[in-house]
Amino acid sequence: MAILYSRKVLRGEKEKMKIKIVMLIGLALCTMLLVSPALASDTGTLEIYGNANEDDTIDMRDLTYVKLIFFGKKPETELADAKYDGKINPLDFIQIKLIIVGKEKELTFVDSSDRTVTVNKPLKTTVALTYPVAEAIKIVRADDKVVGVSSDIAKRKVFFPGLSKLPSAGEASSPDVEKILELNPDIVCTGRLLGVSDGLEEQLPDTIALARWDMGRLEMMTNNVRKLGYIFDMEEEAELFCEFYQEYIDDTIKERVDKIPDDDKQRVYVEHIKNYNAFCTGSAGHEVCEAAGCINIAADLPRLSERPIVEVDKEWLVKQNPQVIVKTVLCKPGICGYDADNAAKMKELWEDFVNRPGWENMTAVNTDREYLIDMDLVGSTANFVSAAYMAKWFYPELFADLDPQAVHQEYMTRFQRLDYDLDEHGVFVYPPLD
Repeated sequence: MAILYSRKVLRGEKEKMKIKIVMLIGLALCTMLLVSPALASDTGTLEIYGNANEDDTIDMRDLTYVKLIFFGKKPETELADAKYDGKINPLDFIQIKLIIVGKEKELTFVDSSDRTVTVNKPLKTTVALTYPVAEAIKIVRADDKVVGVSSDIAKRKVFFPGLSKLPSAGEASSPDVEKILELNPDIVCTGRLLGVSDGLEEQLPDTIALARWDMGRLEMMTNNVRKLGYIFDMEEEAELFCEFYQEYIDDTIKERVDKIPDDDKQRVYVEHIKNYNAFCTGSAGHEVCEAAGCINIAADLPRLSERPIVEVDKEWLVKQNPQVIVKTVLCKPGICGYDADNAAKMKELWEDFVNRPGWENMTAVNTDREYLIDMDLVGSTANFVSAAYMAKWFYPELFADLDPQAVHQEYMTRFQRLDYDLDEHGVFVYPPLD
């Protein structure tokens, strides 16, 4: 009996040891899950409630993290409150699980104006009021959910062959509220800038959400596309684009220009559409230029409004003597963009641009380094294309293997799903690349 008893004790001790080992392994795995996102992610925090560990996705690591917060083992994070009810409890565990499997009944996120927005899921319909937002919605393949568009989108028949046929809900700056109410979308997607759809939220019922998006800035790009992926239940499609985007912005362009010493970087003046209006810090033009390895000479000039555009004096510009000048153009049909096939009008704009009085002695003028580019390639989800062009202009030898038009074509074919041959159609830059 003593021998039998001792064997039982030994078996019991072995079972306890196995349990301890399993617990230690589980703890180690949890630690790895919690630590790895911060090390791996450099794309910023995905601002959706439920992203407890504040990385760029919502997965089982967030469920682990919110439980540790609940049991007092981790500090509370703002986005851990998945139910957005002001407290951390098991309801947040359930909500995160539902988000992971795509079965959540509502989703709360932060838009580009730092507004907290809650939408009912599944989201079935939307009205798009700005061109960059509609472009991004097409990227995540949610354009079948668009029921109305702005008058600007309706005019862009080449780029939006399907969306342009939808009912018009007025201009982004002055939406047709009655039409929006008639369409009754789950959410209205508009722009972030001051003056775009101001006062619209107050005129909409609680059943229609409003989200403001900045789809032109590199710093917000992948974050916003991922948010759209979660909102429209198209996470995989959003991630495909983000990988493509980062391949060019980070792996192809930034990786090379980051090795250039600051003293050797090109000093560039990036002009907005209006003459002597420069892009400064916080603008799409500045971020694209910086990504392409330039020093934006107007970056830190003081602004007089919320817009990241500043008016400069001709005398100041001449004194700064930039090595390169890039000007964005607001393209109209027949001049440039997707609706133009002949560069003659763009050439006229360029000739007026380079022959401005007082510019004769500037380095950029004397070395023929003045360029025009379609503003739509700078202030939209296609901004990586403009970064490719600028990198090529600024450092032609460093980017001898980079073909911006090929990058643009891949984007058009894969993510906009357009049968559009850039060898035959479109005028986006001047002078054209050799």
